[in-house]
Amino acid sequence: MIITTGSADSDALVTRAKALSALTGFTYVPRCKTSLNKLVQAHNDSVVLVVLENGARLVRPGFPPMEYHPSMGFVRAKRVLKGEPDPMLEVAGMVEGDTVLDCTAGLGSDALVFAVKGGTDGKVIAVESSEHLAVLLTEGLNHYVTAVVKVNEAMRRIEVRLGHHLDILQQMADNSVDIVYFDPMFREPIMDSAAINPLRKFANSDALSLAVIEEAKRVARKSILLKEKWGSPEFARLGFTMQEHGQSKIAYGVIFLDNRD
Repeated sequence: MIITTGSADSDALVTRAKALSALTGFTYVPRCKTSLNKLVQAHNDSVVLVVLENGARLVRPGFPPMEYHPSMGFVRAKRVLKGEPDPMLEVAGMVEGDTVLDCTAGLGSDALVFAVKGGTDGKVIAVESSEHLAVLLTEGLNHYVTAVVKVNEAMRRIEVRLGHHLDILQQMADNSVDIVYFDPMFREPIMDSAAINPLRKFANSDALSLAVIEEAKRVARKSILLKEKWGSPEFARLGFTMQEHGQSKIAYGVIFLDNRD
């Protein structure tokens, strides 16, 4: 992957792009009004991370570009700020001040909802195994600006970690977070999901393993949460109790723990 700026490459954007290059190890390439296709050809690369005024965009020639946006996470975050219920938070039993390990961050939509609920005393760690998505998420969370100050503050509090969730879990101490959350690519995709489809060419499509769940049981204090398609056999295979739902095509399964001191 190479890192560059949008066509309007201001000094501020160039500074951000260079800083991101230094942080990630990916090469910074000055835009100089060059088309992205020509940059890709000149540097023998297939993916470009474009630093923008309001976040970042991933570009792979031949595919639709993917720009960071909180998507439905923003809508849900605003509802949480108004005191309205959110099914994910309710099933997890999350309260203000909780620490959450989101093991499959993607574009951080769910991580944002957790961060808003957790407040300034809470903590959200967003784990992403795709280096392309992790860089996009890092830049987006650090620089995307919404019209809601508390949502912006919640974005900045999220810590992004690049790595496979099993490796990250194995490095963590016993009972070190309140909630461990999994939202893997569904075994039976919901193909009409406009928000998820662009992720498929970057995201890890592997199924969760039983070893991962065992590590999560060691690390979590309160609960482990799994998001999947309604009726998915993954809930039973992995030992989750699927919760009742309304008309949604997705459902949450939970494993409650009692690892608190």
